[in-house]
Amino acid sequence: MWTTAEALTPARRPVLREIDELPGPPGLPLLGNMLQIDKPHIHQQVEAWARRYGPFFRFRLGRERLLVVADHVAMGIIFRDRPEGFRRTRRFRDVAAEIGLAAGVFGAEGEAWRRQRKMVMAGFDPRHLRAYFPSLVKVSRRLEARWRKAAAADASIDLQADLMRFTVDAISGLAFGADVNTLESEDNIIQRHLDKIFPAMFRRLLSPLPTHRWWKTAADRQLDRSVAEVNSAIEGFVTAARGRLVAEPERRASPRNLLEAMLVAADDPGSGINDAEVSGNVMTMLLAGEDTTANTLAWAIWLLHTHPACLQQARQEIDARAGDPDDWTPERFASLEYVEACANETMRLKPVAPSIVLQALRDTTVADIRVPAGTLIFGALRGDSLRDEYFESAERFNPERWLHAEPGREAGSANRVSMPFGAGPRVCPGRQLAMLEMKIALATLLGRFEVESVATADGSAPEERMSFTMTPAGLAMRLRERQR
Repeated sequence: MWTTAEALTPARRPVLREIDELPGPPGLPLLGNMLQIDKPHIHQQVEAWARRYGPFFRFRLGRERLLVVADHVAMGIIFRDRPEGFRRTRRFRDVAAEIGLAAGVFGAEGEAWRRQRKMVMAGFDPRHLRAYFPSLVKVSRRLEARWRKAAAADASIDLQADLMRFTVDAISGLAFGADVNTLESEDNIIQRHLDKIFPAMFRRLLSPLPTHRWWKTAADRQLDRSVAEVNSAIEGFVTAARGRLVAEPERRASPRNLLEAMLVAADDPGSGINDAEVSGNVMTMLLAGEDTTANTLAWAIWLLHTHPACLQQARQEIDARAGDPDDWTPERFASLEYVEACANETMRLKPVAPSIVLQALRDTTVADIRVPAGTLIFGALRGDSLRDEYFESAERFNPERWLHAEPGREAGSANRVSMPFGAGPRVCPGRQLAMLEMKIALATLLGRFEVESVATADGSAPEERMSFTMTPAGLAMRLRERQR
């Protein structure tokens, strides 16, 4: 975004381009590029267009014109201009509300976002994470037991499903003080209902017509049931948390989880927090805490398995610094620098959010392009991360690049190009928890098991499939116990 033009004299002021002057894929009258869009692979399609038309181009979805920004510098400025200059789209807000999702900190805007952000950030205070660490280790023990049973039976493991169980259990304990224990249950667990929500949102966001308003498919009816089940579970979490606050009044001065902190804040007459915002943030934590971390872990495990030297180096660090689970501490996990580098490299190559769509709230500029208020911005976030201009041999999985500055590149530049958690004021508040969960899951896997295989049914690389987040399709894993 060019913010200094107003200070330049007319003779020196650069000439702005109009969006309609930009290149872009040819489309059809009225429909634009709608029929060309391959929804599960829209991120790859836009990345391919960026390689053809450059980092700034346009396309249309029906009546909606989108400006694509595939430049990390411009996207960094856009991120830093939230929430004043850009917000999530009105369509996102409307689809979420229609599904029945209250706006938590992920979807809130303006003053509601500021109020909730302060409340949520307090819940992710490092001291809070430290206090929860023993419970997180308990969840990892359940994951180990589940995988030990599969290894003993030489059974194939649905990798993504098991990792989602792990992340649901982890976030439920930390955020809500609830031991949902999906890892030891085969019943109709909350995870199965959560899994329906993001894909449904993605379908409706890209649907040219809201057909579900006129007739409901089986998937629409299942979505309604799933949202009702999750909202019922949330009501149970809130009721239990209020019960603890009544039974133990000292918790009000020192809440022990995020939900308790939110309820204390909501009960303050001056907080402005209402019950719908509390419920919205419970839903946000469940959805975001499950999907993003689990998918990143699945990609990381596949990448490590296909790069045995990196897997071995990560294992050696886990053995040397984390040790036996009985000895795990937050400090030991903070020292796992190579494992963290593996996670960062995974998120560079396989970000679960490779794109974001935002809407301009005022007339502004992006680079040298005039952007009227209301313009939709399609941020193609991964483009520069895969360019050799910014990363040496950019297509290669190389965790070392996160430990040492690459030749000709300044230290810290990788973090400015690869932004898996976003940037600016709305950077993901749960990023520290996500990194800790990933380290613990990888320590459980590499410290206790040998990975026999991680593969799709036909042995090909897993498909990148968008369903709000980018998932690896069809990964199965086989393990055997380590002999130590």
